[in-house]
Amino acid sequence: MVNALSKCIILLDCTPIPQLENPLKFHLTQPEGLNLFTGYGDNYVIINGERHTQTSLLVTTNSILSDWQVANFDALTTEHFARIASLQPEIVLLGTGMRLQFPHPRLSVALQQAGIGLEVMDTKAACRTYNILVAEGRNVVAGILQD
Repeated sequence: MVNALSKCIILLDCTPIPQLENPLKFHLTQPEGLNLFTGYGDNYVIINGERHTQTSLLVTTNSILSDWQVANFDALTTEHFARIASLQPEIVLLGTGMRLQFPHPRLSVALQQAGIGLEVMDTKAACRTYNILVAEGRNVVAGILQD
């Protein structure tokens, strides 16, 4: 009986791999003068090296608005979303604290009417996603809630 492996022929291509004329290089870039999350943890975020511990804030590329004043997720109202809509972003990232919670759709009507996208995620994910969207040049607002 002939072993099945003995019937296999292995061909090795020893052709050298050509060198690229212009190899791809990656560089870490950080948009100058824009707000970016540089850290986060339980009950705080760090924006451009400055720690923020308030229960809620709105972050745009050029401002940090601590006057959003949402005590907690359950305290969100239509007025809070109207405030975000007045900033006229392309997309809103709502960070709902340590766990993902979805607001009732009736609360975000102002965003829908203005054609503004809403993405809901936990606060840490919102921070990471915000930085990516800012790096892409997108007009984004992060609504950050702390537990």
